[in-house]
Amino acid sequence: MARKVGIGIIGTGWWATENHIPVLQQFADVELAGVCGLGREALRETQDRFRIPFATEDYRELLVLQGLDGVVVSSPHHLHYEHAVAGLEQMLHVFCEKPMALSADHAREMAAVAERQSRHFVLAYGWNYTDLAAEAKRRVAAGEIGQIEHVQVHMASALRDLFSGAGAWFAENAFLQPQLETWSDPARGGGFSHGQFTHALGLLFWITELQPAEVFGFAACSRTGADLTQAIGCRFANGATGMMGGAATMPPGSPYQLDIRLFGTEGMLLLDIERPRLEIRRNDGRNWSMQTTHLPGAYACVEPLRTFVDLIQGKEVENRSPARVGVRAVEVLDAAFRSARSLKIEAIC
Repeated sequence: MARKVGIGIIGTGWWATENHIPVLQQFADVELAGVCGLGREALRETQDRFRIPFATEDYRELLVLQGLDGVVVSSPHHLHYEHAVAGLEQMLHVFCEKPMALSADHAREMAAVAERQSRHFVLAYGWNYTDLAAEAKRRVAAGEIGQIEHVQVHMASALRDLFSGAGAWFAENAFLQPQLETWSDPARGGGFSHGQFTHALGLLFWITELQPAEVFGFAACSRTGADLTQAIGCRFANGATGMMGGAATMPPGSPYQLDIRLFGTEGMLLLDIERPRLEIRRNDGRNWSMQTTHLPGAYACVEPLRTFVDLIQGKEVENRSPARVGVRAVEVLDAAFRSARSLKIEAIC
Protein backbone atom coordinates (compact mmCIF):
# COMPACT_ATOMS: atom_id res chain seq x y z
CA MET A 1 0.00 0.00 0.00
CA ALA A 2 1.35 3.41 -0.97
CA ARG A 3 2.25 5.93 1.70
CA LYS A 4 -0.57 8.25 2.65
CA VAL A 5 -0.37 11.86 1.50
CA GLY A 6 0.71 14.05 4.40
CA ILE A 7 -1.28 17.29 4.66
CA GLY A 8 -0.92 20.21 7.06
CA ILE A 9 -3.45 22.95 7.77
CA ILE A 10 -2.53 26.62 8.28
CA GLY A 11 -5.49 28.39 9.82
CA THR A 12 -7.85 26.49 12.09
CA GLY A 13 -10.87 28.76 12.09
CA TRP A 14 -14.52 28.20 11.30
CA TRP A 15 -14.26 26.97 7.69
CA ALA A 16 -11.20 24.81 8.25
CA THR A 17 -12.91 22.98 11.11
CA GLU A 18 -16.31 22.83 9.37
CA ASN A 19 -15.04 21.69 5.96
CA HIS A 20 -11.36 21.17 5.21
CA ILE A 21 -10.33 19.06 8.20
CA PRO A 22 -13.44 16.81 8.26
CA VAL A 23 -13.33 16.33 4.48
CA LEU A 24 -9.64 15.43 4.42
CA GLN A 25 -10.12 12.98 7.27
CA GLN A 26 -12.72 11.16 5.18
CA PHE A 27 -10.06 10.33 2.57
CA ALA A 28 -8.42 7.00 3.33
CA ASP A 29 -5.26 8.01 1.47
CA VAL A 30 -4.63 11.17 3.52
CA GLU A 31 -2.86 11.63 6.82
CA LEU A 32 -3.63 14.95 8.48
CA ALA A 33 -0.17 15.47 9.93
CA GLY A 34 -0.52 18.79 11.72
CA VAL A 35 -2.36 22.04 12.18
CA CYS A 36 -1.37 25.63 12.83
CA GLY A 37 -3.60 28.22 14.44
CA LEU A 38 -3.49 31.11 16.88
CA GLY A 39 -4.84 30.86 20.40
CA ARG A 40 -3.53 27.98 22.50
CA GLU A 41 -6.87 26.94 23.94
CA ALA A 42 -8.73 26.90 20.63
CA LEU A 43 -5.81 25.12 18.98
CA ARG A 44 -5.74 22.46 21.68
CA GLU A 45 -9.50 21.93 21.37
CA THR A 46 -9.15 21.55 17.60
CA GLN A 47 -6.28 19.12 17.96
CA ASP A 48 -8.21 17.03 20.47
CA ARG A 49 -11.48 17.09 18.55
CA PHE A 50 -9.90 15.86 15.31
CA ARG A 51 -7.13 13.75 16.91
CA ILE A 52 -4.34 15.48 15.02
CA PRO A 53 -0.84 14.49 16.16
CA PHE A 54 0.89 17.88 15.83
CA ALA A 55 -0.24 21.44 16.54
CA THR A 56 1.63 24.74 16.62
CA GLU A 57 1.03 28.48 16.59
CA ASP A 58 4.05 28.99 14.31
CA TYR A 59 3.39 28.05 10.69
CA ARG A 60 7.12 27.71 10.05
CA GLU A 61 7.23 24.76 12.43
CA LEU A 62 4.40 23.09 10.54
CA LEU A 63 6.02 23.56 7.13
CA VAL A 64 9.13 21.58 8.10
CA LEU A 65 7.17 18.69 9.59
CA GLN A 66 8.56 15.38 8.39
CA GLY A 67 6.40 13.54 5.87
CA LEU A 68 4.45 16.62 4.76
CA ASP A 69 3.51 16.69 1.06
CA GLY A 70 1.08 19.59 0.92
CA VAL A 71 -0.46 22.36 2.95
CA VAL A 72 -3.95 23.83 3.08
CA VAL A 73 -3.87 27.61 3.54
CA SER A 74 -7.07 28.55 5.33
CA SER A 75 -5.76 31.51 7.31
CA PRO A 76 -7.29 35.02 7.20
CA HIS A 77 -7.40 36.50 3.70
CA HIS A 78 -4.55 38.97 4.15
CA LEU A 79 -2.17 36.14 5.15
CA HIS A 80 -2.74 33.84 2.15
CA TYR A 81 0.19 35.32 0.24
CA GLU A 82 2.68 34.91 3.10
CA HIS A 83 1.59 31.40 4.02
CA ALA A 84 1.24 30.05 0.47
CA VAL A 85 4.60 31.35 -0.70
CA ALA A 86 6.28 29.96 2.42
CA GLY A 87 4.74 26.56 1.71
CA LEU A 88 5.82 26.61 -1.93
CA GLU A 89 9.35 27.57 -0.96
CA GLN A 90 9.44 24.49 1.26
CA MET A 91 8.59 22.46 -1.88
CA LEU A 92 5.08 21.73 -0.64
CA HIS A 93 2.01 21.61 -2.85
CA VAL A 94 -0.53 24.27 -1.85
CA PHE A 95 -4.29 24.29 -1.56
CA CYS A 96 -5.31 27.92 -0.99
CA GLU A 97 -8.62 29.29 0.18
CA LYS A 98 -10.06 32.18 -1.76
CA PRO A 99 -9.20 34.94 -2.27
CA MET A 100 -5.82 33.93 -3.65
CA ALA A 101 -4.38 37.28 -2.47
CA LEU A 102 -5.44 40.86 -1.91
CA SER A 103 -3.27 42.41 -4.63
CA ALA A 104 -2.58 41.50 -8.23
CA ASP A 105 1.18 41.67 -7.66
CA HIS A 106 0.99 39.15 -4.83
CA ALA A 107 -1.26 36.80 -6.82
CA ARG A 108 1.07 36.87 -9.80
CA GLU A 109 4.07 36.22 -7.57
CA MET A 110 2.31 33.23 -5.97
CA ALA A 111 1.62 31.76 -9.40
CA ALA A 112 5.22 32.36 -10.47
CA VAL A 113 6.63 30.66 -7.37
CA ALA A 114 4.36 27.65 -7.84
CA GLU A 115 5.55 27.31 -11.44
CA ARG A 116 9.19 27.78 -10.53
CA GLN A 117 8.97 25.18 -7.77
CA SER A 118 6.92 22.81 -9.99
CA ARG A 119 4.31 22.50 -7.24
CA HIS A 120 0.56 22.04 -7.64
CA PHE A 121 -1.53 25.07 -6.64
CA VAL A 122 -5.28 24.55 -6.20
CA LEU A 123 -7.80 27.21 -5.18
CA ALA A 124 -10.95 26.53 -3.20
CA TYR A 125 -13.43 27.38 -5.96
CA GLY A 126 -16.03 24.66 -5.36
CA TRP A 127 -18.41 25.63 -8.15
CA ASN A 128 -15.66 25.07 -10.74
CA TYR A 129 -15.98 21.34 -9.98
CA THR A 130 -19.69 21.01 -10.78
CA ASP A 131 -21.00 19.20 -13.85
CA LEU A 132 -22.47 22.51 -15.03
CA ALA A 133 -19.07 24.21 -15.04
CA ALA A 134 -17.29 21.32 -16.75
CA GLU A 135 -19.82 21.16 -19.58
CA ALA A 136 -19.91 24.94 -19.97
CA LYS A 137 -16.14 25.05 -20.36
CA ARG A 138 -16.15 22.22 -22.89
CA ARG A 139 -18.80 23.85 -25.06
CA VAL A 140 -17.23 27.31 -24.95
CA ALA A 141 -13.87 25.81 -25.93
CA ALA A 142 -15.58 23.95 -28.79
CA GLY A 143 -16.78 27.28 -30.18
CA GLU A 144 -20.50 26.67 -29.73
CA ILE A 145 -21.21 30.33 -28.98
CA GLY A 146 -18.40 31.69 -31.15
CA GLN A 147 -16.14 34.50 -29.98
CA ILE A 148 -17.30 36.01 -26.71
CA GLU A 149 -18.40 39.63 -27.12
CA HIS A 150 -20.09 40.36 -23.78
CA VAL A 151 -20.23 38.86 -20.29
CA GLN A 152 -22.74 39.30 -17.50
CA VAL A 153 -21.88 37.87 -14.08
CA HIS A 154 -24.14 38.17 -11.04
CA MET A 155 -23.68 36.77 -7.54
CA ALA A 156 -25.57 37.36 -4.30
CA SER A 157 -25.40 35.96 -0.79
CA ALA A 158 -26.96 36.49 2.63
CA LEU A 159 -23.94 37.73 4.56
CA ARG A 160 -24.70 41.34 5.43
CA ASP A 161 -24.18 40.60 9.14
CA LEU A 162 -20.81 38.91 8.58
CA PHE A 163 -19.37 41.69 6.43
CA SER A 164 -20.74 44.28 8.88
CA GLY A 165 -19.05 42.64 11.87
CA ALA A 166 -22.41 41.90 13.49
CA GLY A 167 -22.46 38.10 13.53
CA ALA A 168 -22.77 34.97 11.46
CA TRP A 169 -26.26 33.48 11.37
CA PHE A 170 -25.09 30.45 9.35
CA ALA A 171 -22.57 29.33 11.99
CA GLU A 172 -24.68 29.47 15.15
CA ASN A 173 -24.08 25.79 15.91
CA ALA A 174 -20.55 25.51 14.54
CA PHE A 175 -17.60 24.17 16.54
CA LEU A 176 -15.85 27.52 16.08
CA GLN A 177 -17.34 30.86 15.15
CA PRO A 178 -15.96 32.91 12.23
CA GLN A 179 -13.55 35.65 13.28
CA LEU A 180 -15.64 38.70 12.45
CA GLU A 181 -12.65 40.99 11.83
CA THR A 182 -11.43 38.66 9.08
CA TRP A 183 -14.67 39.18 7.20
CA SER A 184 -15.54 42.78 8.10
CA ASP A 185 -12.18 44.60 8.12
CA PRO A 186 -11.31 45.77 4.58
CA ALA A 187 -7.60 45.90 5.49
CA ARG A 188 -7.78 42.13 6.07
CA GLY A 189 -9.68 41.46 2.86
CA GLY A 190 -13.09 41.59 4.51
CA GLY A 191 -16.16 42.23 2.40
CA PHE A 192 -18.26 40.79 -0.38
CA SER A 193 -15.69 40.96 -3.16
CA HIS A 194 -12.91 38.94 -1.56
CA GLY A 195 -15.25 36.88 0.60
CA GLN A 196 -17.82 35.91 -2.03
CA PHE A 197 -17.65 37.48 -5.48
CA THR A 198 -14.24 35.96 -6.10
CA HIS A 199 -16.11 32.64 -6.53
CA ALA A 200 -18.04 34.04 -9.49
CA LEU A 201 -14.88 35.42 -11.08
CA GLY A 202 -13.06 32.15 -10.49
CA LEU A 203 -15.83 30.33 -12.32
CA LEU A 204 -15.86 32.82 -15.19
CA PHE A 205 -12.13 32.64 -15.74
CA TRP A 206 -12.08 28.85 -15.66
CA ILE A 207 -14.93 28.49 -18.17
CA THR A 208 -13.47 31.10 -20.52
CA GLU A 209 -10.00 32.20 -21.58
CA LEU A 210 -10.90 35.87 -21.21
CA GLN A 211 -8.22 38.20 -19.89
CA PRO A 212 -9.32 41.40 -18.13
CA ALA A 213 -7.75 44.59 -19.46
CA GLU A 214 -9.44 47.55 -17.74
CA VAL A 215 -12.08 48.06 -15.09
CA PHE A 216 -14.44 50.66 -13.66
CA GLY A 217 -16.02 49.88 -10.31
CA PHE A 218 -18.49 51.16 -7.75
CA ALA A 219 -18.97 49.68 -4.28
CA ALA A 220 -21.23 50.32 -1.31
CA CYS A 221 -19.84 49.51 2.13
CA SER A 222 -20.92 48.41 5.59
CA ARG A 223 -20.33 50.43 8.75
CA THR A 224 -16.90 48.78 9.00
CA GLY A 225 -15.87 49.88 5.51
CA ALA A 226 -16.13 46.40 3.98
CA ASP A 227 -17.93 46.29 0.65
CA LEU A 228 -21.47 44.90 0.67
CA THR A 229 -22.15 45.42 -3.03
CA GLN A 230 -19.95 45.61 -6.09
CA ALA A 231 -20.69 46.86 -9.61
CA ILE A 232 -17.89 46.37 -12.13
CA GLY A 233 -17.66 47.35 -15.77
CA CYS A 234 -14.88 45.51 -17.56
CA ARG A 235 -13.23 45.44 -20.96
CA PHE A 236 -11.34 42.30 -21.85
CA ALA A 237 -8.21 41.93 -23.95
CA ASN A 238 -10.17 40.57 -26.93
CA GLY A 239 -12.44 43.65 -26.92
CA ALA A 240 -15.37 41.98 -25.16
CA THR A 241 -17.28 43.97 -22.55
CA GLY A 242 -18.56 42.82 -19.18
CA MET A 243 -20.96 43.80 -16.41
CA MET A 244 -20.09 41.98 -13.20
CA GLY A 245 -21.14 42.34 -9.59
CA GLY A 246 -23.71 41.58 -6.94
CA ALA A 247 -24.56 41.96 -3.27
CA ALA A 248 -24.18 40.32 0.11
CA THR A 249 -27.51 41.71 1.30
CA MET A 250 -30.01 38.92 0.66
CA PRO A 251 -32.21 37.91 3.63
CA PRO A 252 -30.66 35.36 6.02
CA GLY A 253 -31.23 31.79 4.92
CA SER A 254 -31.38 32.65 1.22
CA PRO A 255 -29.57 30.27 -1.15
CA TYR A 256 -26.66 31.56 -3.18
CA GLN A 257 -27.33 33.24 -6.49
CA LEU A 258 -24.69 32.86 -9.21
CA ASP A 259 -25.55 33.55 -12.81
CA ILE A 260 -23.09 33.76 -15.71
CA ARG A 261 -24.23 34.75 -19.21
CA LEU A 262 -21.83 34.70 -22.14
CA PHE A 263 -22.86 36.40 -25.38
CA GLY A 264 -20.94 35.35 -28.49
CA THR A 265 -20.92 35.73 -32.24
CA GLU A 266 -22.75 32.39 -32.68
CA GLY A 267 -25.09 32.45 -29.69
CA MET A 268 -25.20 32.71 -25.91
CA LEU A 269 -24.63 30.51 -22.86
CA LEU A 270 -26.46 30.70 -19.53
CA LEU A 271 -25.16 29.02 -16.36
CA ASP A 272 -27.36 29.41 -13.28
CA ILE A 273 -26.47 27.96 -9.86
CA GLU A 274 -29.58 29.14 -7.98
CA ARG A 275 -32.01 27.54 -10.46
CA PRO A 276 -29.56 24.91 -11.66
CA ARG A 277 -29.38 24.97 -15.44
CA LEU A 278 -27.02 25.25 -18.33
CA GLU A 279 -28.40 26.39 -21.66
CA ILE A 280 -27.01 27.36 -25.04
CA ARG A 281 -29.12 29.38 -27.46
CA ARG A 282 -27.60 29.60 -30.92
CA ASN A 283 -28.21 31.92 -33.84
CA ASP A 284 -28.92 28.92 -36.08
CA GLY A 285 -31.63 27.61 -33.74
CA ARG A 286 -29.67 24.55 -32.58
CA ASN A 287 -30.38 25.24 -28.92
CA TRP A 288 -29.31 22.91 -26.11
CA SER A 289 -29.95 22.46 -22.37
CA MET A 290 -28.46 20.17 -19.73
CA GLN A 291 -30.05 17.99 -17.09
CA THR A 292 -28.31 18.28 -13.71
CA THR A 293 -28.69 16.99 -10.17
CA HIS A 294 -27.09 20.10 -8.66
CA LEU A 295 -29.19 21.38 -5.76
CA PRO A 296 -30.53 24.97 -5.99
CA GLY A 297 -27.95 27.44 -4.74
CA ALA A 298 -25.82 24.72 -3.14
CA TYR A 299 -22.07 25.08 -2.57
CA ALA A 300 -19.63 22.32 -1.65
CA CYS A 301 -15.85 22.26 -1.30
CA VAL A 302 -15.08 18.54 -1.43
CA GLU A 303 -13.92 17.96 -5.01
CA PRO A 304 -11.24 20.68 -4.92
CA LEU A 305 -9.64 18.92 -1.93
CA ARG A 306 -9.98 15.52 -3.60
CA THR A 307 -8.32 16.91 -6.72
CA PHE A 308 -5.50 18.39 -4.63
CA VAL A 309 -4.71 15.00 -3.10
CA ASP A 310 -4.99 13.23 -6.47
CA LEU A 311 -2.58 15.69 -8.07
CA ILE A 312 -0.03 15.12 -5.32
CA GLN A 313 -0.34 11.38 -5.98
CA GLY A 314 0.38 11.95 -9.67
CA LYS A 315 -3.07 10.98 -10.90
CA GLU A 316 -4.40 12.26 -14.22
CA VAL A 317 -7.02 14.68 -12.92
CA GLU A 318 -7.87 18.20 -14.01
CA ASN A 319 -7.14 21.14 -11.76
CA ARG A 320 -10.25 23.25 -12.35
CA SER A 321 -9.08 26.05 -10.07
CA PRO A 322 -5.42 26.67 -10.93
CA ALA A 323 -3.33 29.69 -10.01
CA ARG A 324 -3.94 31.50 -13.33
CA VAL A 325 -7.69 31.59 -12.59
CA GLY A 326 -7.05 33.09 -9.16
CA VAL A 327 -4.69 35.66 -10.64
CA ARG A 328 -7.32 36.94 -13.07
CA ALA A 329 -9.95 37.14 -10.32
CA VAL A 330 -7.60 39.15 -8.09
CA GLU A 331 -6.61 41.39 -11.01
CA VAL A 332 -10.25 42.37 -11.54
CA LEU A 333 -10.91 43.05 -7.86
CA ASP A 334 -7.63 44.93 -7.39
CA ALA A 335 -8.53 47.25 -10.29
CA ALA A 336 -12.15 47.56 -9.12
CA PHE A 337 -11.12 48.76 -5.67
CA ARG A 338 -8.64 51.22 -7.20
CA SER A 339 -11.38 52.50 -9.49
CA ALA A 340 -13.85 52.92 -6.63
CA ARG A 341 -11.32 55.20 -4.97
CA SER A 342 -10.17 57.13 -8.05
CA LEU A 343 -13.53 57.21 -9.87
CA LYS A 344 -11.56 56.47 -13.03
CA ILE A 345 -11.11 53.53 -15.36
CA GLU A 346 -8.18 51.50 -14.04
CA ALA A 347 -6.00 49.27 -16.15
CA ILE A 348 -5.02 45.78 -15.05
CA CYS A 349 -1.45 46.23 -13.82
